[in-house]
Amino acid sequence: MPIRINLLAEAQAHEEFRRKDPVKRAIWIGAFLVFCMLLWSSSIAIKSMVYRSELHRWTTEITARSNVYQGVLQSKTKLDDQTEKLRMLHQLALERFLNGSALNALTLATVENVELVRFRVNQQYDFAEAVKPKAKPGQKALPGKPATITERINIYLDARDVGPNPGDQIKSYKQVLNDNPYFQAAMGKTNEVRLSNVSPPQTGFDNKQYVLFTLECRLPDKTR
Repeated sequence: MPIRINLLAEAQAHEEFRRKDPVKRAIWIGAFLVFCMLLWSSSIAIKSMVYRSELHRWTTEITARSNVYQGVLQSKTKLDDQTEKLRMLHQLALERFLNGSALNALTLATVENVELVRFRVNQQYDFAEAVKPKAKPGQKALPGKPATITERINIYLDARDVGPNPGDQIKSYKQVLNDNPYFQAAMGKTNEVRLSNVSPPQTGFDNKQYVLFTLECRLPDKTR
């Protein structure tokens, strides 16, 4: 029987051992893991770029909407201010003093032998500036006060008594004015017609004596 001798057996065995070397397998596995890590890192970087772009877009939109919101708040503040001014003007128009109404009431408040010579109205408006809230460290803040205007109105009636006994009708004329519905409503319950001046008896061109006198009607102060 022939004997076969493989002269390459040692080289083949060495090659087979090299192919089955665990270190090489570990290198291949490590390389594969590194490749997977690089692939995962790349995907994370791409997602991060996408999310940053999305975040920038939303931040820009939020900033734009915030500016619009601030503009709406400013417009609302201006609208509220104009609405309040319009309300106050409307209130002033309803409550303002009308000379025509007073003159009409005077035509209904007459006394024999008393002649109205002059009708005067003194209107005064006192402005008080707004007081800002004050806050001191460790103390309760003091509330502020809005600006106000106080209206003061006085009506002066210059008249003369030409009766037989000049001066006797002053009291009657004063009482007629106090009883007049318009002056009662205008002056309120606390004020009344006041005699502020009486002149000595005088003689007119017709040789008749008369007395000049002045009545004052003070309306209640109104603060707005």
